[in-house]
Amino acid sequence: MARELALRDALNEAMSEEMRRDETVFLMGEEVAEYNGAYKVSKGMLDEFGPRRVIDTPIAELGFTGIGVGAAMNGLRPIIEFMTWNFAVLAFDQIVNNAAKTLSQSGGQFKCPIVFRGPSGAAGQLAQQHSQTFESWMGNVPGLKVISCIDPADAKGLLKSAIRDDDPICVMESELLYGYKGEVPEGEYLVPIGVARVRKEGTDVTIVSYNKMVLTALEAAEELAKEGISAEVIDLRTIRPLDYGTVVNSVKKTNRLVVVDEAWPFAGVSAEVAYEIQKYAFDYLDAPVTRVNSADTSLGYAPTFVEEYLPNPAKVIKAVKEVMYIKG
Repeated sequence: MARELALRDALNEAMSEEMRRDETVFLMGEEVAEYNGAYKVSKGMLDEFGPRRVIDTPIAELGFTGIGVGAAMNGLRPIIEFMTWNFAVLAFDQIVNNAAKTLSQSGGQFKCPIVFRGPSGAAGQLAQQHSQTFESWMGNVPGLKVISCIDPADAKGLLKSAIRDDDPICVMESELLYGYKGEVPEGEYLVPIGVARVRKEGTDVTIVSYNKMVLTALEAAEELAKEGISAEVIDLRTIRPLDYGTVVNSVKKTNRLVVVDEAWPFAGVSAEVAYEIQKYAFDYLDAPVTRVNSADTSLGYAPTFVEEYLPNPAKVIKAVKEVMYIKG
């Protein structure tokens, strides 16, 4: 049986179920307790688990992230919530130089089972310092795993897997889509980390994306279908480890690839996917791999800037037609 849940409620269920299952799991971050979370992801958790396991922090990301890393090294399983990954920049020293390197620097003597989570990506008119996409930043760091998805069922199963994992994991969500609803199975289930999902099957072109851009890709695929173009849409779900096999197998079938990535184009996830596909599926490609990214600049505040800056279905459709050599 399944019920329809919003993304925020699916994430809430994941954390609550794991905290009931394992008393070493706790949640810490700004406004997670008394305010029920900045986006209400932790609603009701303080009432159930109390202030020792649902902990409000000062606005001091470096400080409370360091506390979390230390707790993880000493046998606990912290979930560190950032109000936005834009604020997590202040904590990168703890994430990159401590959490990611604990296992290797200790020669395997210490693990760091910690989850860092919160929204990444643009969320409307929030201007330059609050509109950045960080999946490729975190994915570039050996020792970190990176999850980025918006389907409520997947998000719940992946977050549960992340909490149980012995490695530090960054979970990237979407501020705009905490209210996005989908069917979520009842009962216990996990979604494996590092496995992509085919959201829509097709034969003419593969469109690869992650997080909220998957919805953009699906909308473009619907419009393309009206013109007789069959697009296969793949949701990466996990950025590191990245499921190259699913993408390669799809390209062997469709012979064309468009990658849709909300991040900047230089050295991002789209660049990594494009490289790997030309390496492992070059002989199957009938056209160069094409990318659809956000503009290579900081995002301005004006709504016209937001619209022009981000990938959208029209830009994806244009890219698909380019790889299919369709003019117009």
